Amino acid sequence: MNDPDFITPLSLRSRRVLVTGAASGIGRAACELLSRLEARIVAVDIDEAALNGAVQGLAGEGHAQCCFDVGDVERIPGWMADVAQKGGPLFGVVHAAGLSCVQPLRLLSPAAYRKVLLLNTEAALALARGFHKKAVGDAAGGSIVFISSVMASAGAPGAAAYAMSKAALHGLTRSLAMELAPGKIRVNCVAPGFVRTPMFDRMSAPWDAAQLARVEEDHPLGLGAPADVANSIAFLLADTGRWITGSVLTVDGGYTAH
Repeated sequence: MNDPDFITPLSLRSRRVLVTGAASGIGRAACELLSRLEARIVAVDIDEAALNGAVQGLAGEGHAQCCFDVGDVERIPGWMADVAQKGGPLFGVVHAAGLSCVQPLRLLSPAAYRKVLLLNTEAALALARGFHKKAVGDAAGGSIVFISSVMASAGAPGAAAYAMSKAALHGLTRSLAMELAPGKIRVNCVAPGFVRTPMFDRMSAPWDAAQLARVEEDHPLGLGAPADVANSIAFLLADTGRWITGSVLTVDGGYTAH
């Protein structure tokens, strides 16, 4: 018999979730899915025009958008306090903004890898610090999801800077999970394989047909779509993930299975 009072544990009804990198790729797909699950989205990106389009396509009401550079890590905690003051406390944070870097070691400069670390890793830490501040995160607890990559655990030539930044997220996730658990804040990470996003298009632009085919063959289930990763983000954010913290969920079409 159907229970008319049953609410799916995937529901995010009225919960406010901040998503970085919201204008495209995984971030945009996450915003779209979370809005359909009735979350109120705070969409964050530096591309204001694309951000406008992304927010207009969201389901439901009560969404907000912020054109903000999360690479400005020192400003993040104060900015998040302002976001919460204006629209209410946050239940969740998804850090989907990121920077790729494919460069051989002999050409890799400190300036290049520090820029990658800043956006991919330091911004994640600053977002967690901001979320933990009084009156920013929901008093009842919440959920943080970082977007890592299979490159954190599977090596590839030219990926040293990117892999370093994403592997650091795994350690950060576990440590924050232990520290924030008393406040009922869960911290998890999603590690996607190669997903067809604008970032992937830029990275694969120099490849020939044979190179692209090899990458596709490395994924037994084929290359991913942003929605595949968004599904995992929603699972970890919502009550479906209420007993999961400090975990790295690999979503890679089988890339790391061989």
